[in-house]
Amino acid sequence: MSIHDETEADTRAERIDPVLAAAGWGQNGSKVRREVICPGRIQSGGTRGKGLSADYVLIHKGQKLAVLEAKRAGVSHRNGIGQAKDYATRLGSRYAYASNGLSWYQIDMANGAEGDMDLPFPTPDELWDRTFADHNDWRERFGAVDFETDGGKWELRYYQHKAVNAALEALAKGDRRILLTLATGTGKTSIAFQIAWKLFQAKWNLSGEPVRRPRILFLADRNILADQAYNAFSAFPKDAVTRIDPDTIRKNRGKPPKNASLFFTIFQTFMTGEGEPVYTQYPPDFFDFVVIDECHRGGAKDESEWRRLLEYFEPAAQLGLTATPKRKHNADTYAYFGEPVYTYALRDGIEDGFLTPFKVRQMASTIDEYVYDGSDELVAGEVEDGDSFGEGDFNTRIIIEERELSRVREFMSQIDQRQKTLVFCATQDHAALVRDLINQVKDSTNPNYCHRVTADDGAIGEQHLRDFQDNDKTIPTVLTTSQKLSTGVDARNIRHIVLMRPIRSMIEFKQIIGRGTRTYEGKDFFTIWDFVKAHENFNDPEWDGEPLEPEEPRDPRTPLGEADLGPEGDPEDPEGGGEEEPQREKIVVKLSDGSVRKIKYIASTTYWSPEGKPISAQEFLKRLFGDLSGIVADEDQLRAVWSDPDNRERFLQQLSDRGYDQDRLNDIRKLVDAPDSDLFDVLSYILFTNAPKTRHERANNVRSTGVVGADEETRELLLSILKAYEQRGESELAAKKLGAFLTARYGSVGEGKVRLGGLSAVKLAFNSMQRDLYRD
Repeated sequence: MSIHDETEADTRAERIDPVLAAAGWGQNGSKVRREVICPGRIQSGGTRGKGLSADYVLIHKGQKLAVLEAKRAGVSHRNGIGQAKDYATRLGSRYAYASNGLSWYQIDMANGAEGDMDLPFPTPDELWDRTFADHNDWRERFGAVDFETDGGKWELRYYQHKAVNAALEALAKGDRRILLTLATGTGKTSIAFQIAWKLFQAKWNLSGEPVRRPRILFLADRNILADQAYNAFSAFPKDAVTRIDPDTIRKNRGKPPKNASLFFTIFQTFMTGEGEPVYTQYPPDFFDFVVIDECHRGGAKDESEWRRLLEYFEPAAQLGLTATPKRKHNADTYAYFGEPVYTYALRDGIEDGFLTPFKVRQMASTIDEYVYDGSDELVAGEVEDGDSFGEGDFNTRIIIEERELSRVREFMSQIDQRQKTLVFCATQDHAALVRDLINQVKDSTNPNYCHRVTADDGAIGEQHLRDFQDNDKTIPTVLTTSQKLSTGVDARNIRHIVLMRPIRSMIEFKQIIGRGTRTYEGKDFFTIWDFVKAHENFNDPEWDGEPLEPEEPRDPRTPLGEADLGPEGDPEDPEGGGEEEPQREKIVVKLSDGSVRKIKYIASTTYWSPEGKPISAQEFLKRLFGDLSGIVADEDQLRAVWSDPDNRERFLQQLSDRGYDQDRLNDIRKLVDAPDSDLFDVLSYILFTNAPKTRHERANNVRSTGVVGADEETRELLLSILKAYEQRGESELAAKKLGAFLTARYGSVGEGKVRLGGLSAVKLAFNSMQRDLYRD
């Protein structure tokens, strides 16, 4: 067989695999894997953008030392160099290789050295020694411990693997303050588990020698976070894990447990006690390793009680976990821990497809501000004519129930009321009011449809939260809160987040967005309903998210058919402002009927660049023009590509890979005011300023020719396809749709082939009609 007849699979099996085997890869603990790096960005209709897979990942002692990209023997080995470098960068591999089985190319990602190489290929130990010139006993011991994957039932994602190894490398080198920054929903608890697993199995401890297992403390500031972590560590022996909580301390006659290896508690429990705080009953050097979950939320602030607790256990190595990059609001966290040893941002998670994208609906109204003029009824408090109130005053200084009702009606009329929703309110009282208003306007007949979950709701609120988090339960469907649910709500199927209070900081804004980013089957995106101009946070120069284009409110939803925190008490979110201000008499105003009728909602639309920055509609179209110009040379090429169903599908995939999925392409129709036009006409207008035709015009042109050359039976089929195109768009012309049309008309594809003279004849007529459709 000629090398030009070889497939890539042939080259790998016959040429590359034997070279790696001869070098000892896949033997004595080393591993050779094909790795799916990421599944690709989640897009509309259950589709995904382009995923990434490395042909070979070479693993030794738990480290991904190299990536090898294979090409078939009949093409240049250099064709794989770009991919190899990209994959090595993502995986954190020191070396990248490209080969066609005949020639080999090597890149050292650390010093940039690269070039053709001769065989033999380096052995696992040789590649290890090249990667780690400095010998470190603990690195070797950690490498001897396999990751815990429950018998291979799951694997660490590439960024989780990098985060674990970055933290372990820091410990191996003697660092005692370590920070990991990863977006909400990316599995920080899983990362902490794997780090603890390696430390436990390798017998790492502060003595510097593997003479005993470490004592590890996991600190959170919410019961729900501590419980989630405790449950996630179930692979450890039962007698190695304990919970430090009031019940355990009480049963132990006031003494906290000490006979374990992993201890889970919350700050509040640790800092209370009869007389001295509970934590002082442990010697300062009792713990070898301390994990501080959500460490940006106060644990390292200079003047806080939490900081004193961490300083008490100063001998221990301390790992901070946070979802928020450095800002002025959490500068103390970064001063205490230092710069993160690894960062995985929200934008990375969305682009890779591990997090769900989001849309923003900006809900401006005629009552975003209020000036008292005496025409409305003053129910309580004192106010003078001319007093004005902004967003920050509502529900803290002044209460206007009709205003809140109008907002509730606005978003409830547009959402699918069966979808789980979080509503963030200004205060606990405001959350109660909004809860009641939602229950008054809801379609559901269930009295538990919407509940409030705040600090004041105690154990019953915790139960509502647990029910809400359960994806098998549909009730409660909506939760209202003030601060409490901005973090720690691991509910994967949240579809709507409603902002009815100002967001105080970028940190809090990201935490709230993180409530919706977790992936769930059938969840293509979630929607942020922004009544308070929180979207302005996107202007932060370091914003790293990427929302989809905001949507204007649509017409009120048509009626739906039949539906196809703990006993210790958790505080409100310190980042959100801690306990609410002391009660004082608020101004209460009842709007007159005329004022209520004047409340209107309007929407401004902002578009978003691939970098996640707000841009104008003009800038958005300019960017699209540039991307299209890189794919299409001239008008004839666009027409030729678009007229062929297979070529059109590949072209649309190219656009999708550049960030223009079906939702964005539909938005572009609106931008150029051509909602009833074929996408071909929209793109032709943007590129060549051709006036767009409507689908009706194009279909009529074809109908007027009598569908030339087709027999009566075929003509009737093509006319039905044209009608579907006219109603629903160019997606009806995809090659994969032809079978559906045959089945709908004849009962099966087979019967259709018989009636129409064979599948090749049908395809010929189908493609010919499309050439006529786009002839001019």
